[in-house]
Formats: sequence, C-alpha cells, structure tokens
Amino acid sequence: MIWRGYILALSFCCCCLLLLAAPAPAPAPITHPSEVSALLAVKKQLVDPKNNLRNWDKGDPCTSNWTGILCFYNLGKDGYLHVQELQLLNMNLSGTLAPELGQLSHLKILDFMWNELTGSIPKEIGHISTLRLLLLNGNKLYGSLPDELGYLSNLIRLQLDQNNISGQIPKTFANMSCVRHLHLNNNSLAGQIPPELSQIFTLLHLLLDNNNLSGYLPPEFSNLPDLRILQLDNNDFSGSVIPASYRNFSRLVKLSLRNCGLQGAVPDLSRIPSLTYLDLSRNHLAGPIPENKLSENMTTIDLSDNQLKGSIPGSFSDLPSLQTLSLKNNFLTGPVPTNIWQNMSFSTSARLKLDLRNNSFSSIQGHLNPPVNVTLRLEGNPVCKNANLLNVNLFCGSEPGEDKMLTNFNDSIANCPIQACPTDNFYEYVPASPLPCFCAAPLRIGYRLKSPSFSYFPPYIQPLEVYLTSSLKLSRYQLSIDTYSWEKGPRLRMYLKLFPSINVNHSSTFNVSEVQRIRHLYTSWTFPGSALFGPYELLNFTLLGPYADMKFENENQGISKGILVAVAVGGVACAVAMSVIITILITRRYTGNRHAMSRKCLYTKVSMRLGGVKYFTFKEMALATDNFNSSNQVGQGGYGKVYKGTLPDKTVVAIKRAEEGSLQGQKEFFTEIKLLSRLHHRNLVSLVGYCDEEGEQMLVYEFLPNGTLRDWLSAKSKRSLNFGMRLRIALGSAKGILYLHTEAHPPLQPWKTRELCQIMCPQLCGEHQ
Repeated sequence: MIWRGYILALSFCCCCLLLLAAPAPAPAPITHPSEVSALLAVKKQLVDPKNNLRNWDKGDPCTSNWTGILCFYNLGKDGYLHVQELQLLNMNLSGTLAPELGQLSHLKILDFMWNELTGSIPKEIGHISTLRLLLLNGNKLYGSLPDELGYLSNLIRLQLDQNNISGQIPKTFANMSCVRHLHLNNNSLAGQIPPELSQIFTLLHLLLDNNNLSGYLPPEFSNLPDLRILQLDNNDFSGSVIPASYRNFSRLVKLSLRNCGLQGAVPDLSRIPSLTYLDLSRNHLAGPIPENKLSENMTTIDLSDNQLKGSIPGSFSDLPSLQTLSLKNNFLTGPVPTNIWQNMSFSTSARLKLDLRNNSFSSIQGHLNPPVNVTLRLEGNPVCKNANLLNVNLFCGSEPGEDKMLTNFNDSIANCPIQACPTDNFYEYVPASPLPCFCAAPLRIGYRLKSPSFSYFPPYIQPLEVYLTSSLKLSRYQLSIDTYSWEKGPRLRMYLKLFPSINVNHSSTFNVSEVQRIRHLYTSWTFPGSALFGPYELLNFTLLGPYADMKFENENQGISKGILVAVAVGGVACAVAMSVIITILITRRYTGNRHAMSRKCLYTKVSMRLGGVKYFTFKEMALATDNFNSSNQVGQGGYGKVYKGTLPDKTVVAIKRAEEGSLQGQKEFFTEIKLLSRLHHRNLVSLVGYCDEEGEQMLVYEFLPNGTLRDWLSAKSKRSLNFGMRLRIALGSAKGILYLHTEAHPPLQPWKTRELCQIMCPQLCGEHQ
C-alpha cells in the first residue's frame, strides 16, 4: 500500500507539471505581411469580371482560404505562414501581371493558364528562387522574355506557349539547370535558337514550333542525354541543313521539323533506338530516302512536300507499328511495294494510311488488294493511267474527309432507361460501371496531348486510359474519354469524365478531399512521364452539379478531432515508453558492471524464441532504415538513436539502436527482452522484436506517427493543447505508470522522484524541481 500511495503521489506530481507547463495560447498564425501586400497588388492589376477573387480582401490569405492561394501550415523561421502555390487557371482574368509577384519568395507554383492577360512578363518573377512551375500559357502576353527568368535554378516546367511574346530566347535560360519542359511554342519569338540550351542536361521536351526563329539548327542538341521531343515546326531556317549529329540522339522519341525551309539530305536516323514519330515535311530536302531500317516503334513518317528522288526503301516494309507514311508531292519513282501492308498484322483498331500522291510511281509490286485497315492514295502518279491494273481506280480518286470530332460511345449503357438519372444535378450513367445503369456525378476535365507520338488514336485509347487511371489511382471504369479531336500541331484534344468509385454505400459523388486530390495531381504535373503520350495540358477542371459550390481548404489547416485523439494516445504511449526505459535502467542496476563490446565483433547467439516477439537480422534492420540514414532518425536518448523503419511487409516500426556505451551483456539483453515482452497494456507501446547480431543490440517497437509528447507540450508546437486535453494526457500517463508498478507481472519498482520525472517529461523539470 505504501508503494501504491507513493506511485499515485508521483503520478499526481507529474500531472500537475503537465498542466502548469501549458503555454499560453499562441497567437493565430498569419501570412507574411509582404506577401499579403504583394497579393493585393496582384489583384489591383487584374480585371476579374466574374468576381472570382472576391474574398481576396477578407481575412488572411492562408488562414481564410483566399481563392487560388495554397499555403502549407509550417511556420517559417520568421514565424509567418508563406504562400506556396498561386493557382488561377481558367478564371477569365484579364489585366497585367504585377511586379510584386517577385515578393512571393516561397512560391513553388505560379499558374495563370488560360486567361486573357496582357502586358509583359515581370522580370521580378526571376527572383522567386523556389519556383518550380511557371505556367502562363494561353494568354495574350507580349513583349520580350526577361533575362532574369534564367535565375530560376529550381524551375522544372516553363510554359509560355500560346501568347504573343516576341524578341529572342535569352541565353540565360541555359542556367535553368533543373528544367525538364521548355514550352515556348506558338509565339512570335525571333532570331537564333541559343546553342547554350544544349547545356540543360535535364531537358525532356523542347517545343519551339510556330515562331519566327531563324539561323541554323544547333547541332549540340544531340548531346542532350534525356531529350525526348524536339519540335521546331513552322520556323524559318532557310539555307540550313539537318545536322548530321542528330543521328546520335540517344533517347529521342519525336523529331518534328515541318515547314522550316531546310535543305540538304534526309539524315540517316536509324541509330536512334526509340524514335517513333518523324515529320520533315514541307521543306526543300533532296536526294534519296536512307535505306537503313528505322526503329520498330515508328508510328508516323511524314516526308511529304520535299524534292526527294529514288524509290521507297524496302525497310519501310518492316515497321510493325506504322500508322502513317506520307510521301506525297515528291519525285519518287519505281514500283509501289505492297508488302508494306502485307507484312503487318492488323488489330481491329489499327490503321495504316499510305499517301503516295503526286510522285512518279509507274507500277505496283504485288497484288493491289489491301485490307480495310489500309488507306492507299495514288492519284497524280502514272500508275493511275494503267487501265489494265486491277482495282487501281479504287485508289486514284479523291478521299472523303474524316470526322474531326469523335465520340467514344459505350454499349453498356445502351439498354439503360432514358433520362433515369437526375439530369438537373448533372448526374449520368457510368459507361463502364460494374453495376448496371449506375448514376453518378462526374468531374469534367478538358485535356490535351500537346505532342503525341502517334497519328491515329484508337489503338492507344486503352493504353491512355490505363496511364491516366493508374496515375490518378482510380479504377478503369471510373474514366470515360467522352470525345476527342485532332487540332493543329497536331495536338489531340479530349474531354474526360471521372466518376466516383462504386463503394459499399454506392456513393454517387466524390467527396471534397478526393476532388482536391485529383485536381492537385493535374495542376502540379505529378503524372509520371510518358514518351508515347508526350506532354499534356489541363484546359479546364469543371465543377458542376453537386461540386459547383465546393470550397477547397488549404492543406493541414487546423487539427482534427482524430488527430487530437491520436496525440492523446501518443502522449500516453510516450509516457509509458519512458517507463519502459526505467525498466531498462532497473535491469542494469542488478546486472553489475559490464565490459564494453565492439560493434564489429561477431559472437554465437543464445537460442531464444519468445511468443509474439520476432528476431530480426542486422541486414533486415539496415534495409528497413535505408542503412540507418539520418533522414529516418526520429529521436535520440541515453540508450541510443531511434529510427523510423519499414519492414518488407510495409509495417512501419520504431527501431532503438543501442550505442556502444549502452550495450549490455548478452544474458542481460535477453533478460530485458523477456521482461518487456510480458508488458501488455492498451496504452503501452508493444515490443515487435529485437536484433542481436554483429555486435548490435536493437529493440523494435510499434511506430507512433504523431510525434512525441515533448513536441505537443512545448511552445514550439504548431498548435497548443487545451486544458482538457492536457488533463486527459496526464491521467492516461498516470494509469500507464500505475499498471507498470502494480499490475504488470512482475511489477516494476518505482524510481526516485526526480529521475523518473526527468525521464518522463524532461522539458518540464529544471533546476527548480
């Protein structure tokens, strides 16, 4: 009874310390004043006819959820919150960009895509060193590109396409050492392409088409190790040739140099292993077509409107993925080889288009009976005058135009009742639903492939669906490609519908967090790269029906009840874990002096198997912690360092690794494990296992993800705990201690008051204790 009274008194003492140490309520966090004034200056220079930014003068940008403002609730060293994303996609904004944008010094994403902005790009944007995505495409910006944009050393994606930007491309852009996507197409840029861009070794996509660029094609581009797409169509490189070095591209997928005034010969590109799409049309290229076989991945070869001579290479008859071969308007001669299609195995969705018009082909090599998958055009060739050639007249007339807009209709909803879904709330049938005639409200997304590596879409519809749903972590039936059409570029525009998952409750709508997650994946460009589909762009993310009034909150705003409960449990577990450490110290008192043990020494382990406690090898512990990487360290105490680890079965654990001065004798270490394995309580961190190998001693516990009690009690925490929560933590800690000293088998003896308090809550015990 004396010991029980002592324990209760000790517990009450620590409870009082917990409660008395509660810091005064911290002032509510606010956004840095310079960033607030910068945002207000930005709004002042914008014209907002739909009043989308009406809440930009109410409260604080971060804590009041200003439209398009995303902050992350980690206070900076200056004690303020900081704006990290400015997302104003497709909001019908006009006006100009304010120079004060440069004051958003923590910004990572600046997105004004698809608005009506005019004026020039402020040079001050180049001072935002943290910027990773600069997205200004689809506006009416003019003027020249500021040299200062080259200071953006952390930039990954620069999209300025579809504006009216003029002048030269600054050489300073070569300093963008991390940029992967450089999209400057569809502007009025002029002058020489800076060869210095070949120093951006991270570059994947270089899109400069539809400008007024001149000079020569930089041969140094072939040194770019990861370049996948080089698209320079519709510029004026008159008198220039295609550099011979371009045959040395190592990972190029698409080379498009259409209508560039190029002269000379067609280069031999057979050494490019992944080349899929080649467009050299509408130039002044002369001579024969190289005979060497191109990549088996080839889908499109367009050499039309040149001055080519000779015959069709025999290697063109061995390209299994070919969709388009256009050689029209040249001076080619010889027979038309029918084995181009005879050697191919067509799926039901495959197609081959051979456009050989206006050449000098005089005969057919083989039988002129292509399958329905093949479109052959021969008009303007001498062979069309051969009346004795069977079927030739079928391929010498004009071809009917193709539909520009195609609808992807699904037969699974053909038998569903007409208008059975509540159309007034924008519900509709889920086309591929596993539950027949299931109604749901979709998210509607305008989506465009800016530079796909194919010319005929149907064979790639299913691969695109797999790519999109796997990237979005959705099931296949949740995506419907509603319509698609080819546009100038060529670009492939489509209208996507995303449907909610059919769960046990048969929910017909996405919840707010799921909509926010999907939107973030699109707007942050976190989709995995695809050489086949190339770069994409988000045209719109339309919220209708049940989503029309949906409001997105900034991430990590406030602390949910669930988190508070987790903190309480974590606090109790932390206190109990401290008591476990007491057990370790008590055990050491009774073992006497020990000899130090070298970490490199190998010795024979005593065979030991305890129910519910697993033995781990040193290799397993090293793999779980990435070789005890410092980034995985979550704590440190007198016993040693504590690491977060992930086991092969994805279980997350806390691994206490004893330092050399804390190593015990083998017998004492196993005695301690036996003792810890007997402790079972709802508030006690469970022992998962141990490691005793290669001179190492490690204890493996279940992992508590919500931080330590010290973090939540200290004034440094993001949120202060109220009195009631502190009281519950204190009472829970007392119950845990009471269990250890009265109910455990065997019970643990209490420690001296000061030592116990310093172990449990050292931040509360000081010189005045």
